[in-house]
Amino acid sequence: MSNNARRNELGEFLKARRSELSPHMVGLPDTGGSRRVKGLRREEVALLAAISTDYYTRLEQGRIQASAPVLDTIARVLHLDDDEREYMFELAGKDTSRPRRRTTQKVQPQLRWLLDDLITTPALVFGRRMDILAWNAMAAALITDFAKIPEKERNYARLIFTDPSARELYPDWEGVAHTAVAQLRMEAARDPKDPRMAQLVGELSMQDEDFRRWWGAHRVATRTMGTKVLRHPTVGDLTLDWDTLTCNSDPEQQLVTWTAEPGTPSHDGLRILASWATGDRQHAPDTTSRPGNPG
Repeated sequence: MSNNARRNELGEFLKARRSELSPHMVGLPDTGGSRRVKGLRREEVALLAAISTDYYTRLEQGRIQASAPVLDTIARVLHLDDDEREYMFELAGKDTSRPRRRTTQKVQPQLRWLLDDLITTPALVFGRRMDILAWNAMAAALITDFAKIPEKERNYARLIFTDPSARELYPDWEGVAHTAVAQLRMEAARDPKDPRMAQLVGELSMQDEDFRRWWGAHRVATRTMGTKVLRHPTVGDLTLDWDTLTCNSDPEQQLVTWTAEPGTPSHDGLRILASWATGDRQHAPDTTSRPGNPG
């Protein structure tokens, strides 16, 4: 089979596979309106794969040759099984071996112990792609009930854009969300081949116009320190300083804490919140503990 024939066959194969999927099957909102094409649209596949619609269109039209990482992401988006994935790679003339899988992150024991000792200080442990690996009782009391969030959805950026309570918690929600997008893009640069990052960006791009616009602006930011204003339903307005400590044994884990200047109303508010949260000391995902989400 010639190269042109292989590319054309690959395009037809991709069309056939996306025609078998519905928005609901890939986690996208189904508007319920009539669709001109059966299955997923090209732009939906492109967004879920974190590539441009023009790039994916040219791939289906046999006009370009995609890289192995892009093909692997498309295989995930289209829910290809092992045989279908191998066939797609053969048509593209690529090595069919799978990329190295990264191990699932678990919070470092010393960070867990530190979280438990921070009785009056809200604290969370962030992992790769802004996933939430652990928290303390104060963080749960300040932000949300982390136990109710499925493990695969415990991600800071996802919560900011998909949890309605985040918009109520942060009076300057737009500023907080814009910073979250910039930090997420910095995370994406550390591992451009991460399929879970591509999936996250694709989902949020489809679900939120602001995220899609800000992601396209290519702004970046590191997670260091700053100040946030929160409007808590129990203790009222809080102005909190946040700071980041990087774990030496695993630099991909960071402890983020929220504190207030002593003698201020916000400091008093944290003390009140601590007394309110004393009987509900939950922290990180484990066989004996419950999981969560940040804000």
